[in-house]
Amino acid sequence: MNKIWRSRFPIFQHHPELVYLDNAATTQRVDSVIDAMQEFSISENASIHRGIYNLSNAATNRFEDTRHKIAKFLNAKSGENIGFTKGSTESINVVAKGYLESRLSKDDNVVVSILEHHANFLPWQDVCKKKGAELRILRLDGDGKLSPESLAELVDKRTRLVAVNHISNALGRINPVTSLIAKCKKRNVPVLIDAAQSAALHSIDVEKMGCDFLVFSGHKMFGPMGTGVLYVGDNYREEVEPLVVGGGMIESVSESVSTYRPFPFNLDAGTPNVQGVLGLGAAVDFLTQLDKDAARLHVARLTSKFTQGVKSIAEIKLVPLFDEESGIVSFNVNGIHAHDVAGFLNRDNIAIRAGMHCTQPLLDELNLDATARVSFSIYNEEEEVDRLISSLQKLVDFWK
Repeated sequence: MNKIWRSRFPIFQHHPELVYLDNAATTQRVDSVIDAMQEFSISENASIHRGIYNLSNAATNRFEDTRHKIAKFLNAKSGENIGFTKGSTESINVVAKGYLESRLSKDDNVVVSILEHHANFLPWQDVCKKKGAELRILRLDGDGKLSPESLAELVDKRTRLVAVNHISNALGRINPVTSLIAKCKKRNVPVLIDAAQSAALHSIDVEKMGCDFLVFSGHKMFGPMGTGVLYVGDNYREEVEPLVVGGGMIESVSESVSTYRPFPFNLDAGTPNVQGVLGLGAAVDFLTQLDKDAARLHVARLTSKFTQGVKSIAEIKLVPLFDEESGIVSFNVNGIHAHDVAGFLNRDNIAIRAGMHCTQPLLDELNLDATARVSFSIYNEEEEVDRLISSLQKLVDFWK
């Protein structure tokens, strides 16, 4: 099955020796995504929601069909719950600036976890600073997990929103989001879930999960860069205001006053990234057909093979807070900076991530300056894990 999956990603035909293990940052693009985007450029290119002609109508229909396709992918009630953005970062900012900020007062609070990517930390920090509100941090418990009970202690009558990721991009920890959300619902506090690391291989049902907002990016799920999704539940759709205004999202305009269409159409100011959205739709089609159970099992096996394999290298210290199904593992090599680790591996054509992974508060909490990070996906192979371990052993021997 892995060979079939890998054959769908053209980059490995162009770079057959590449061992690509930076999937938590960006996944490679599946062939059907490339085809969909190219087809639009070649034979379908037109502005949407504007033209009274066949080409424009066809582009409009495909754009809106993608909205409904993503709603089905998430088990949302309708396409009107799905807004298009440039990515998770913009989606979160829409909620922070277009929903929360006007409702936040001095002495209110917002809760985020210590595990958050800066994209799910800075917007809340910013609006809290502007409004004199408190940013509360849900920290890891003694087992290195986010505890629903600890969250319940932080949430009170002045809590206006809770934001937490589904899977930590730095540690590979899969968080108990359904249980965390349930604690918030007891106090009628809205919850935003950052699903950037989970949308590809972990089935998401927003109705069962119970979240009010959910975000993810196309480029982390085999789709194009510059595409993202903001899911907004029915209770909040009419309360999300646009960050950008212009043509395409208005109901009426006069010299003195203008009115805007409701979410999700109020996010479509200007000409949207139609080509990217169609590519995102193709990625969703691919994932809908993918056996996700088999995919997660494959990723977990690769993760286990790596973590077991490096046990023989005493200098390698894993950050032991990962779940194998996430495919994400951070580690350090004694006496060698993470950037040097990544640079050495690059000489063997192995691509990993090194640094703070946009999670500086988390690394400060763990007393880590930086880590090296590997992240596996469906197209990675066991032979690549062997190459990685061999290269790490060479690194250690070289540094001695």
